Amino acid sequence: MFKASENLSDRITVNYEEKPCYDIVFSKDFSQITNELKKLNIENRKLCIVTESNVGPLYAEELSEIIKPFCRKVIIHQFEAGEKNKNVNTVNKIYDTLIKNKFDRNDLLLALGGGVTGDITGFAAATYLRGIDFVQIPTTLLAQVDSSIGGKTGVDFEAYKNMVGAFYMPKLVYMNLSTLNSLPKREYLSGMGEVIKHGLIKDKEYFNWLNENKDKIIDRDYTTLKEMLFVSCNIKGRVVENDPKEKGERALLNFGHTVGHAVEKLKDFSLLHGECVAIGMNAACFLSMKKGFISKKEYEKAVETIKMFELPVNTSGIEPREVTEATLNDKKMYSGIIKFILLMDIGNAIISREIAKEDILNSAKRVIVNE
Repeated sequence: MFKASENLSDRITVNYEEKPCYDIVFSKDFSQITNELKKLNIENRKLCIVTESNVGPLYAEELSEIIKPFCRKVIIHQFEAGEKNKNVNTVNKIYDTLIKNKFDRNDLLLALGGGVTGDITGFAAATYLRGIDFVQIPTTLLAQVDSSIGGKTGVDFEAYKNMVGAFYMPKLVYMNLSTLNSLPKREYLSGMGEVIKHGLIKDKEYFNWLNENKDKIIDRDYTTLKEMLFVSCNIKGRVVENDPKEKGERALLNFGHTVGHAVEKLKDFSLLHGECVAIGMNAACFLSMKKGFISKKEYEKAVETIKMFELPVNTSGIEPREVTEATLNDKKMYSGIIKFILLMDIGNAIISREIAKEDILNSAKRVIVNE
């Protein structure tokens, strides 16, 4: 299935209800963003760049200066960075800025930042005046390959991740790959949790390619990154097209997330999202092996790949039973049954509704290492 280098382009079109909905554009800088925004008829529109305190100082003014000559007005709204601020209070402050600047339904929000920024901005766009347009400009690897695509928006509620939200599609996803160079190594490699997931659930050849190109990926080689992003975004885009509201196949994208979200919450968000997904993938692969779906060799290969990209496969300081109980409060519960994603083979995932509480406990024991 993996044939990126043969048909690599600068954009992918994602469809919604069998019609073109938005483009994912790959660029080495912001030089093409005005051409893309012009397609959205921004001449008479006000634009609000929503960003956070880490990303804003790096790119917000640059982006504003580039697009300012081509639209009615540009303002910047910046909030404090961090998962702890992914809540309705942060969204309320965005509403306040929009109201004070008289934004109406014809105006546009630009989400400049990582997954938290994209989720918050998308949710604000979906709910302000019952919906205004927004654009995703993801600046982290994790956001570029995952959260910016597919229209999932939302905020955390108390300790529960993404518990309040909406499906709301962006008008454009613009990826400036050079922003990845400003990421700390840990945050950059966190995004590989979602990348490895794409290979494990959908494309064995891609999974093998990731192994073969490990050094170039870690070194952030532009050509290799573009190829990797194109394939990962294409995998996610096609899954989202087939199931935009997560009633079937899209649930496969939750591979590693059931245990991963539980760990993320119980560790009080001290681990990055991609790191928690990596731990969750270890648990899911282990359970897939115990169910007789994948071999011990395949399990070990998956874990070896996760470690190769300097991601954790276990953690400490929490109890397996806590993880198990936390999964039972996960939003992926359906009529009291949790949908757990398992591997039948590397590159072939399934949705299982036959996972018992004891199964989750055993998988949690595999990834929790307490002395």
